[in-house]
Amino acid sequence: SLDHACFHAASGGQPGDTGFLERADGSKIDLGPTKHGATKDIVVHVPSAGQPQPVIGERLVLHVDWPRRYRLMRMHTACHLLSVVCSYPITGAAVGEDESRIDFDMSETIDKEEVTAKMMELVAHNYPVYVQWITDEDLAANPGIVKSKNVRPPMGLGRVSLVCIGENSAIDSQPCGGTHVSETQEVGQVHIAKIEKKGKENRRFRIRFGVPGNEA
Repeated sequence: SLDHACFHAASGGQPGDTGFLERADGSKIDLGPTKHGATKDIVVHVPSAGQPQPVIGERLVLHVDWPRRYRLMRMHTACHLLSVVCSYPITGAAVGEDESRIDFDMSETIDKEEVTAKMMELVAHNYPVYVQWITDEDLAANPGIVKSKNVRPPMGLGRVSLVCIGENSAIDSQPCGGTHVSETQEVGQVHIAKIEKKGKENRRFRIRFGVPGNEA
């Protein structure tokens, strides 16, 4: 771990940042996905296989793989928009660079083109996306803001981040530890590529960038 960090550690269903450490002599140490340590306030930077280890006290410059991070920010925000369009309890989720998935506790059939159109309406409106903080006690007193059915937001640090969409959280507000864009238009073109039946009352939605047949 480092005394200062700008890398996002895996959290909120989002993979950790990758990138590299720049040493004083200009050489680089490539990093694999960043993760949390024993507690959520510790960020661990993991050198890729075969890379040297920095020494204690060494001064380093951190370089985030920004194109990858920004795709994850866009995709993670798209997942929030999907949860607005499909307001069912979430039973699982994973954010990826090219494809993400959300599992909903639902039995109804739904048209993927209709869902895509509603998501793109939210994108086009260009709602602001921002973070607000609430205390652990506030979250405990308002359990209804948690959309995940099986996983509770991390608590114990005294406060929890809420990702809000729209002025005064008019569109959405939910606990999340990931990274997101600042306006919905930044998400760009996305679509629901597939809706899979994973059980009597479980549907898996797969989100991809671009339009069907011409994916970015």
